[in-house]
Amino acid sequence: MTDNLLRNREIIIEFYPVGHLVKVSAMDVKTMTEISIQGPASAGEALLKHNALRRLEYVLKKKQLL
Repeated sequence: MTDNLLRNREIIIEFYPVGHLVKVSAMDVKTMTEISIQGPASAGEALLKHNALRRLEYVLKKKQLL
């Protein structure tokens, strides 16, 4: 799961509200890999953060950086 694979990495997460949506950016400091997702503001910060971390994990695996 995401928590285990990204546990020892420094991840910067930012939330940008855009109307009824929230743009979430997550960056792995070690590899300088950044992703962004969008979701409804009603989804809540915890769910949006979880989805952003899963997306970051996916991209890092795809680039063979994880």
